Amino acid sequence: MTDDPARILLDPGFQKYCRRAAAIMYLLILVLGSIPGARAGIGEYAPSAVLHGLSYSVLALLLFLGRPGHAAQRAKTAVLGVMFMGAGDEFVQSFLSYRGASVADWLVDCAAALAAAAVLFVLYPRLMRGRTAQASRTGRLSSARPAPPSADRPDFPAATGRPASGDR
Repeated sequence: MTDDPARILLDPGFQKYCRRAAAIMYLLILVLGSIPGARAGIGEYAPSAVLHGLSYSVLALLLFLGRPGHAAQRAKTAVLGVMFMGAGDEFVQSFLSYRGASVADWLVDCAAALAAAAVLFVLYPRLMRGRTAQASRTGRLSSARPAPPSADRPDFPAATGRPASGDR
C-alpha cells in the first residue's frame, strides 16, 4: 500500500472507474426513477430536493475525479456533466404519466453540482500541493526537475553554469 493517498487520484485506472461508476449511477437514477411508486416510497424518508441534491452531488464527485486535468477543468466537466444528466433525467420523466419533469428539480441538480465542484475545486489543489510538499521532503517527487546539464556533460563546469571555453 502506498504512503501517498493522493496518488490514486492521478491514476488513469481510478479515473476510468470513477467515470464508469458515474455512468452506472446515472443509469440507476433513470431506471429506479422510472419504476411506478418507487419515488413515492423513497419520498417517505427524504424529500425530492434532498434526494436530487445528494445523488447529483455524488455524480459531480465521480465526474470530477474521473477526469484528468487541473481542478478548474475537472470542476467544469463535473458541472456540465451533471447539468446534462439532470436535464436528461427530467426529459425521461416528462414521458412518464406518473412522474413529471420539473425545472426546480433540475435547478437543485445544478446547485448540488456547483456546490460539490466548488468544494472539490478548493480541496483538490490543496491535496495535490500537500502531496508535492510531502514528496519533496521524502525525496520521492515523481515530477522532479531534470538534472542540471553538468551532470550529463563533463565539459560543462558546474560552478559557473557556462560551457567550457572550447564549447563557445
